[in-house]
Order: sequence, then structure tokens, then C-alpha cells
Amino acid sequence: MNGPGIPLLRSGMARTSLIFLAVALVCLAMADIAITTANPWQDLMRFFMGVVTPDFFSGAGLAMALVRTLAFAFVGVTLGAAAGFLLALIYRFRLVRIGCAFVRAIHELFWALIFLQFFGFHPLTGVLAIAIPYAGVFAKVYSEILDEADPEPRNLLPTGVSALSAFVYTRIPDRWEQLRTYTSYRLECGLRSSAILGFVGLPTLGFYLESSFSQGHYSEAGAVLVLFYVLIATIPLWVRPKLLPVYIVAAPFLLGDGFPIVWGNVKRFFTEDIVPAPLRGGGQAEGLWPWLNDLLIHQALPGIWNTILLTQVALVATGIIALLAFPLVSRHFGNRLSRTGGHVLLVVARSTPEYILAYILLQLWGPSMLPAVVALALHNGGIIGHLIGRHSSTIVLRPDAPRGLLRYGYELVPRVYPSFLAFLFYRWEIIMRETAILGILGIYTLGFHIDSAIQNIQFDKAMILILITAMLNIGVDGLSRRIRRRLSLQTLPTC
Repeated sequence: MNGPGIPLLRSGMARTSLIFLAVALVCLAMADIAITTANPWQDLMRFFMGVVTPDFFSGAGLAMALVRTLAFAFVGVTLGAAAGFLLALIYRFRLVRIGCAFVRAIHELFWALIFLQFFGFHPLTGVLAIAIPYAGVFAKVYSEILDEADPEPRNLLPTGVSALSAFVYTRIPDRWEQLRTYTSYRLECGLRSSAILGFVGLPTLGFYLESSFSQGHYSEAGAVLVLFYVLIATIPLWVRPKLLPVYIVAAPFLLGDGFPIVWGNVKRFFTEDIVPAPLRGGGQAEGLWPWLNDLLIHQALPGIWNTILLTQVALVATGIIALLAFPLVSRHFGNRLSRTGGHVLLVVARSTPEYILAYILLQLWGPSMLPAVVALALHNGGIIGHLIGRHSSTIVLRPDAPRGLLRYGYELVPRVYPSFLAFLFYRWEIIMRETAILGILGIYTLGFHIDSAIQNIQFDKAMILILITAMLNIGVDGLSRRIRRRLSLQTLPTC
């Protein structure tokens, strides 16, 4: 008997899925997923009541926090896109690819923590924290988009046309829609990045959310979340091509002034603070290995272990949620009303930054890996579920196709499974980046040890741990690409 489900059972995709599921179950058995608060469900209900009864007029800072969130996002994404486009033109050089991979492997919050040490609470801290990693991301994706341009228009140009003119008049127009679409998507990501910068003290929505939540003002916190959801959901309405120049020109003037930069601090950071302690002041190199060995044994290795542990559990949980969620928006299930509700749920899931959702759940459930797993799975599952749901809607079923669970399990899942795996493995490195940064909230991943080192003014240790985090992310990204190639999965960089 042949059918859509048979090829999947005979492919390497099934074996790969089972291996990752088995690894995740082993990791789950070793993970700390306890709920430690006295009344978690009561606190959760109080929070939900705050969301459904938001108080938009409780404080004067909310409107300004919204403006600053927009300003940081527009300036950071604009600079990142401009730098990324220039880098994309020379992305074929190995050194450029390595540099871009390195800067995008470090999370925006880690960049913010670095710049805070010498720029302080200056707008430049937030702008560069977004622009630098985004430049690495833009360079990679823009390069892949431009490489897919149709070569035929270039062949039709008269002889003697310069390479620059050929590029501008053939490759750019051919790939303009893909460039525009991806840049718009990164702006949405930039808004999320800008919001969470408030958790390190910058004046964006995250700062207002943390302040409201820590004081138990759930209606104020609910107002922040509702405002953020509306902001993301209405992007197509207020981000119009004719208005973009206005936003980009106005944004730098809305960042605020902050504290002035003390350039002496910048010099000291690079010449003293990040130099390993045994080597400062003419110290001897003999003390470097015991210092580094202590850092690796007591901080780096435990952080790496917990980061990998949490990442693998969150990755499989993301896949499960995505497979369960895509029917909510697929035209092959339900009716228009139910699909509208499904779209709303997935918009909320994918619009809520993992960091914010993990912060909220940690306050409600207590410190453990469970809030991080749920936050990562809901956010990334919402993204993949939405994309797979849209993909499934393009599939044409035969008139006598089964309904219900048979339609789901036999007709649609096997057909969307390759795309699902491609998206899931593409998000693997992103999930690991977020897993590391969630350590700032108190979960014992690499971010916990980085934040602890910074709090103890041990910037030399913090920088080494950040470098380890970047190398770990680069390694996972490389492994993900190898698996996708082995399974002949589309890389989907521009979707």
C-alpha cells in the first residue's frame, strides 16, 4: 500500500527525528524542571487577569518606553541592514564569513552587557547591541538571496557595462521582493530585541515590564504586553514604504541622551579589564593556566552542559508544539472563525520574546529550567507552526481525502515534514543562543556565569565565557547545516 506516509517511514528523516527525541528524553530526565513557588497557578491567574485588564494610564513612562523601543529598533536594524548589505557583496571571502558568523553568534543582550561596561547607559549601547549581530545575519541572508538571482538578465546587457551597473540593474531588481520581505521580518525581530534591552537597564518596554512585574502590578505589566502585541500585529499598517524614510530620519532623535560616554573607561576596558587577571601589571604567564583551568572547570563546563541540556529539550518541545499548532491556521482544518483564533494564538506566541516569556514564568513558577523550556518552545513553535500551516494550505488534497486525524497524520504531516525539519534545524542555533542568554534570569546556563562575572567586575572571565558561547553556537549552526544537507532539506534562509 502506497501513500504520503510511506516515504517518510523509509527515509533518514524518521531516524533523525527519533534520535533527537531520544536525546531530548535523556536530557529531560537530567534537567531541573520543578515548580518551586507556593501558589503557581494562583499567581498565573493573577497575571492573566492583569493581561485582560491592562492599565495603560498607570504611569507616564509607558508611552516614552514605546517610543524608545521603536527608535532603537529602527536605528539598529537600519545600521545592521546597511552594513550587512555591504558585507554580503564580499561574503564569498572566508574571513568575512567567519567574522559574520562570530558576531551573529553572540546574542544582543551579551553585546549590550559588553557595551554597558564602557559606554554606560548611552543610546549607543542599545544601537550597537542590535546593529552588530544583525549585520552578521543580514550579510549571510542577503548574500544567499543575491546568489539566487537569475543570471539571464546580466547576459542581455550590452558589452562594456560595468559590474556595478550590472549589479544594480539586474540582480537587485530580480531579488528586490525577497530582500524587502526579509528586511521587514528583521524589523519585527528588531522590535523584540529592542524590547528586551530594557532588562539590562535601557529605557525600552522591557524595563517598564520588569519594573511593573517586580512590584506586583500585573495590570501595568499586562498593558506593556498588550501594547507590544498590537505593535507587532499592526506592522503592515504603519510600516509603509513612503513612511520608512520619516521613521529612519526621526528615530535617532528619539533615542534619548543617556549618560555621557567616559572615553577613559573605553580605553581601560580594552587595555586592562578584559586582560586575564594573571597577566595584568606585568604578571607572569605561569599563573594563566591555573586561572583558566579554574574558569573552565567551575563555570564554562557546567554552563556548556546545562546550555546543551536545555537546548535539546527545548528543540524537541518546539517541534512538538509546531506539529500540533499548524492545523490551527491550515485551510484543511476548521472554519474561518477557528483559523482566525488560531492566527491570534500563534501571533501572540511568536511575538512574545523568549526572554520576556521566560522572565514572567520564572516569577510565577520559580527558578528552574521549566520556564525556559516553555518559553523557548512556545515562541519558536509558534513561528514554525505558522510557517508550516501556511505551507500546508498550499497543498491540494484529492476529493476523497480522509478527514480528522487521518487527514492530519496520513495526508498532511508526511508532506510538510521535510519543510518542518528544515525550519526546526534552522532554528536550532537560534534556540541555543536564547538558551545561553536566559542564564541572566538565574538559570544555570552560560549566561548565568557571564552575568555573575560581570556583576563581580571580572570582565576577563566574562569575555572568555562569551567567546565560548559564540563558538558553541557556531558549532551547532555548522552541525545543523550538515544534517540539512545530509537529509537534502531546503535551508530556507529567506522564508
